[in-house]
Amino acid sequence: MKKIPHTFTIVFALIVLAAVMTWVVPAGEFLRQTVDGREVVVGDSFHYVDRAPQTWQVFSALFNGFVDKADIIVFILMVGGAFWILNNSHAIDVGVMAFLRRVQRLSRYKLIRRLGVENIIITLVMLLFSLFGAIFGMSEETIAFVVVFIPLAIRMGYDSIVGVCMCYVAAHVGFAGAMLNPFTIGIAQGIAGLPLFSGLEYRLFCWVVLTLIGIAFVLWYAHRVKAKPERSPVHKLDDYWRSRMESNEQSALTTRQALILVLLLLTIVALVVGVLVWHWYIAEISALFLAMGILAGILDRQSADDIAKLFLAGCKDILSAALVVGLASGIIFILKDGHVIDTLLYGLTRSLAQTGEVLSLGVMYLFQTLLNLVMPSGSAKAALTMPIMTQFADLIDVSRQTTVLAFQFGDGFTNMLTPTSGVLIGVLGMARIPYGTWLRWVWKFILALIIIGFILMLPTLWLDLPGF
Repeated sequence: MKKIPHTFTIVFALIVLAAVMTWVVPAGEFLRQTVDGREVVVGDSFHYVDRAPQTWQVFSALFNGFVDKADIIVFILMVGGAFWILNNSHAIDVGVMAFLRRVQRLSRYKLIRRLGVENIIITLVMLLFSLFGAIFGMSEETIAFVVVFIPLAIRMGYDSIVGVCMCYVAAHVGFAGAMLNPFTIGIAQGIAGLPLFSGLEYRLFCWVVLTLIGIAFVLWYAHRVKAKPERSPVHKLDDYWRSRMESNEQSALTTRQALILVLLLLTIVALVVGVLVWHWYIAEISALFLAMGILAGILDRQSADDIAKLFLAGCKDILSAALVVGLASGIIFILKDGHVIDTLLYGLTRSLAQTGEVLSLGVMYLFQTLLNLVMPSGSAKAALTMPIMTQFADLIDVSRQTTVLAFQFGDGFTNMLTPTSGVLIGVLGMARIPYGTWLRWVWKFILALIIIGFILMLPTLWLDLPGF
């Protein structure tokens, strides 16, 4: 088996590749204007500019990337430190085992036994997180849940990949098939001049299809791993999680640990309510988890000095994951400073007017999918592409709602494999899964989702669907 390069090596190689592109692709720009507080592209304003080939900037891009993603980097460090304090109490490990012992008792019911308790747990958790992704665009928040669901997956006989799928993959499948996500659908429909969250009925159908496919795939993979653990690409890497749980295998849940688990549950409830009602983002969520960590330390009867030392130990443990987020962001800075993103956009959209509606939709969808590899921010991509895509949609007699759907799917699926996604890199860092290992495991699943997404878009060309 070939050795998989280190995540830092892979990302830096992509930065160098992006720099090479600035020497090959002509530099160009669109004019932009501010409309209703959002920066949008002015149609027919593309013009070529002087080349800005990137050389030594591959090193300054790292600094710029760290600055640009400082919020996510700090968020990862604070979550890592907070959970290190909480994990020192072993409350999660003991609580997971206590939960599974209680759930296993349900096996005495014939229907539950036939369906499988573990299958039911995976399905319900994935449904919940898929809803979170579809309704309020849960993304960064999943970083904090990884350390909760991986021990659960390991204890059920699976691997850390299953734990990541239960929260992160489920949320991003829901994100791609979203019905009410304000960060993608809301912005894209606003720019396209469509009623907010119109076309909800067909989007709900798409979400159901994609979520069921995601759950079925994870259940299939989980069954294979449980039957033969050596099939897991992270089997040896998961020794970290197994050894941590084995030390608490026979432990009973103490009152202090129960209180800490209640604190964790209240933190999760506060997170969901804060995001939905008070529109919390990274700063507020970081503060919430920091408070949780400190209170967990107090409940565990740790001194102030011990809490501080545990927090620093957690930051140190997760530091490499936090740094690679900034490293990956450097790719985008190279492409932006080299003025090649707009040129690629212009060249690909010009071809749409010369094709039929099915092929045009396919090219539009493919472009949004590929662009997401270097620009994972859905709101930024909507501001860049939707003003132009909607004009071409009008020319080729394709519904603007279909154009929004192409943007939505193109933005969603590749979030789960692009190294420029700070959330993905943060999740993998928490899970201790190398990026190369993850990419080799997930790419076939993502390719299947991309194909299914295109199939789901075709009925919007031929059927009279509400909102389309």
